[in-house]
Amino acid sequence: MAKLYFLISLFSASFLFSQKRDTATLISEVKIDAYKKPTTFISSTKSVSVISKNLLNQNTSERMLESINQIAGARMEERSPGSYRISLRGSTLRSPFGVRNVKVYLDDFILSDASGNTYFNVVSPELIDRMEIYKGPESGDYGAVTGGTILLKTKSTDNLHANLSVGSYGTFNQSFDFSKQVGKHFLEVFQNYYQTDSYREQSKVQRKQIFLKDNFQYSEKGLLKGILMYSDLDYQTPGGLTLEQMNFNRKLARPKTATVPGAQEQDAGIRNKMVLAGLSNEYQFNQNFSHFLLVQGSYVDFENPFITNFENRFEKNFALRTHFNYEKSWDKISLAYRFGFEGGINDILIKNYDNNRGIEGNPQNFDQLKNISGFYFLSQKLNFNGKLFTDVSISLNSNSYDWERRYPGNENGNIHFKNQWLPNFGVNYLLGKGFSARGKIGKGNSAPTSEEIRSSTQQFNQNLSPEYGLNKEVGIRKQFGNFIFIEGSYFDFRMKDAIVRRQNEAGQEFFVNSGETVQKGVEFLLESKNFNLKNDFFSHFKFRFSGSFYDFKFKNYQQNQNDFSGNDLTGVPKTTINSLLNFTFFKKLNVDYSHFYTSKMPLNDANSVWSESNLIGNIQFRFPLDFEKTKVNLYLQIQNLYNEDYVLGFDVNAFGNRYYNPAAKRIFVLGMKVDF
Repeated sequence: MAKLYFLISLFSASFLFSQKRDTATLISEVKIDAYKKPTTFISSTKSVSVISKNLLNQNTSERMLESINQIAGARMEERSPGSYRISLRGSTLRSPFGVRNVKVYLDDFILSDASGNTYFNVVSPELIDRMEIYKGPESGDYGAVTGGTILLKTKSTDNLHANLSVGSYGTFNQSFDFSKQVGKHFLEVFQNYYQTDSYREQSKVQRKQIFLKDNFQYSEKGLLKGILMYSDLDYQTPGGLTLEQMNFNRKLARPKTATVPGAQEQDAGIRNKMVLAGLSNEYQFNQNFSHFLLVQGSYVDFENPFITNFENRFEKNFALRTHFNYEKSWDKISLAYRFGFEGGINDILIKNYDNNRGIEGNPQNFDQLKNISGFYFLSQKLNFNGKLFTDVSISLNSNSYDWERRYPGNENGNIHFKNQWLPNFGVNYLLGKGFSARGKIGKGNSAPTSEEIRSSTQQFNQNLSPEYGLNKEVGIRKQFGNFIFIEGSYFDFRMKDAIVRRQNEAGQEFFVNSGETVQKGVEFLLESKNFNLKNDFFSHFKFRFSGSFYDFKFKNYQQNQNDFSGNDLTGVPKTTINSLLNFTFFKKLNVDYSHFYTSKMPLNDANSVWSESNLIGNIQFRFPLDFEKTKVNLYLQIQNLYNEDYVLGFDVNAFGNRYYNPAAKRIFVLGMKVDF
């Protein structure tokens, strides 16, 4: 099958170069928003990837994994359904679950809290209309993260559709989305319900979500935006297995031992209710000068019955972002300046109890944790003669937290990390039409999140320091005619005090600084437009290939008596190669055929245990039925087409060698999307 796939790909690619020039939009001219610093993709100084509607269509109802993993340098993992991690150009060393060290925005609004943690899994994939992924530090625009930034975009055009799908393991998904321009208002109402029993024991998922927004153009100069999102996510956590347990029964939840109960016995899982509300205002004083202001707040009610305890978290989050913008153009030069501030407060009350088979027992520890972070930023953009583009920025970042133990006893403390100046400089030169070369250097800094300061050991780690580093990279982008686009980049990121995860005998995680890492890599993208082949049988064709080749090493890393210097960085595959072929037959039947290759990776810092490499194939069939005022899209998705045994999310550095979270075998999803 793999050989046949390769031959089809090779034949198709050679065939495409013989096609006539088309009038479709050039791939290189795709616009990126860059959080209100718009530019064309070909002229951007940043390491950015755009996830279009075509890639988003590859996702299953519960996750964005298929589209994110088509991006070179981006990796989304699924430990169990509902439990996801995202890393950009790096590992998931810091994330037992959730998203850390990656900043996430939803339209204008900030999904990440002030400590750097993001509940990415509360957002339904069907809400998102487009994504932009920025790899590496972008501290002048997005603050102190070393991983990168993700911008999620909701609908911007009139739309009314409903979606219904069913699938393997009791999967059911239903959604409704309405967006329309009504006078001066652009409104959107989105609703989603999803549930599945999933592949493994103790891995059911249920998610309910409602999203409302209003973009109000109250004058020619002013635009007021508001959102309200409610999400109720409830998923069970089966826990990691040893290799022997996985080989015995891949569906098994973590079994009990002589001293510790099992995941099913304790009803292990996560129940997360989140409300996010915000307002933003853009005002254009004149053609050169404008102002932006955002205020938002969120509340999180979080329950986590775990093997050793039952944790309740009540989180209050507040955030503010504001900046002044000045733009001026002359004959051959245009300049843009932005000066502003973004900051937030993350205030958490944490209560831990004994877990009596999924019910709160006697109290263990009650703690209050408050994190305050923010950054001032100044940036400049230059466009000289439509050929030379620069983006220069600097930010001053602060981060501090206070903690208080309320039960048992009473103690408190506070930490203020040293303020950090983080510069970034990027340049892009247009060598010819559709051909550019770029270079970038930037410093990143990432303080511990609230869940790393007070991890599931229920102790405050006051010795944990921020990780920081310098990233250097170069890249090229080249458009051949208007049908083939290639991009290549090389980066060298030197990280110091990298934060890594550890696990004790009970499965509780804690975090340490691991010295220095050296992270070097090459990333590539080869993509075509959608070719009209002008025949009734084989009507259209489009392809996309991407991949990364990494050499990530520990440097100066001593753990007790063990020297791990020179070891490969834990949880990072050296090679990933991804592909997507889009076929259209009979001008109606759309076929999406995708592959994800992941090489082996070390599962512990000692590099004594490695994963197996894998090649996973997916296929999707989409068939539209057109009626007078309604379009019905029928689709069939087959995930893990070749029925492979593989793991989609490892527990790195797991105690007792419980590294493995087996992924499902072949999955079928049958659905119908109706556009009115």
